Order: sequence, then C-alpha cells, then structure tokens
Amino acid sequence: MSRKPGRMYRYIKGQISTRKEYMGGIPNPRITQFVLGNKKGVFPIRLSLVLSEKCQVRHNALEAARIVANRTMEKKVGSANYLMRVRVYPHAVLRENKQATGAGADRVSQGMRASYGKIVSIAAVVKPNQSVIDIETFPQYIEQAKAALRKAGMKLPSPHRILQTNLT
Repeated sequence: MSRKPGRMYRYIKGQISTRKEYMGGIPNPRITQFVLGNKKGVFPIRLSLVLSEKCQVRHNALEAARIVANRTMEKKVGSANYLMRVRVYPHAVLRENKQATGAGADRVSQGMRASYGKIVSIAAVVKPNQSVIDIETFPQYIEQAKAALRKAGMKLPSPHRILQTNLT
C-alpha cells in the first residue's frame, strides 16, 4: 500500500500516543542529526524558522527540511560559518486504519471494527509560534541563512516566518 500524503497527518486529532515502551513496530525517526555546522563556534546572529500554526510535522518532512537547509548553507557560506539546530523531536506516533482496495476487498476488509489503527509513522507536535530550525551565523551571511530557512520552510506543512535575533 502506498504512503499517504502528509496533509492527512497535519492536524492534531484527539490525544497523541507517545509511550513507545507499550507499543511495538514503531519506525525509527529518519532524522538522526540535530546539530550541524560549526558546533564550537560563537555567532552573533540567530535566525529561526517559526511555524505559525499548531500542527504535526512528520519525521521525513523534518529530515527533508534539515537536508535542504544544511546543503544550502554548506554551499553558500561553508561549514565553519554557521551552526544549525533542529529544535523539535518526533515523539507522536501516527496510526492508520488500513483499508483494503480493489476487487474482493469487501470480503477482506473489516470496515470500522477494531479501527484504532496500525502504526505508520512518527511526527513532532509543533505549537503555534514555535521555532523548528535555528541557524546561528555572522552578519555577512544573513541573506544566505534566510534563503536556506525559506527553502526548509517549503518542506514543512504549516505557514512559516523567519525571525532574526541578535545574540550579543
């Protein structure tokens, strides 16, 4: 069965499941690195990608956003001139009531009987105005960091904006 589109899991419906010790078959998060770039550097400017709405961000969308932001920053400014952090972690378990399709599906499918669902993915629950990705850099690289965060925001399911903060 094909993967469902991300828009099906964007909105939070009901209480989320997070207690993984009681469940089996939870996929590992695709995102593995949360801090990239120059981890020992001290930078005067922080730019944050902030989501405007309460939503769920699937782990593969977070990984896609991290990859595009990191690759853009590495190509434009070099890995010594920025520090990037992914600020959310995918804890929420997403379930789906699998439905059989095609010929003879009515004999196979159970309909809404025992429809709690099987685990299909995990997601990070993001509150309104919460920072998802931060990039710290030098003042001469602000435009490149904004471009990287804008590209990363295109991979996420909620409207976004970029905030700039001076750290010094």
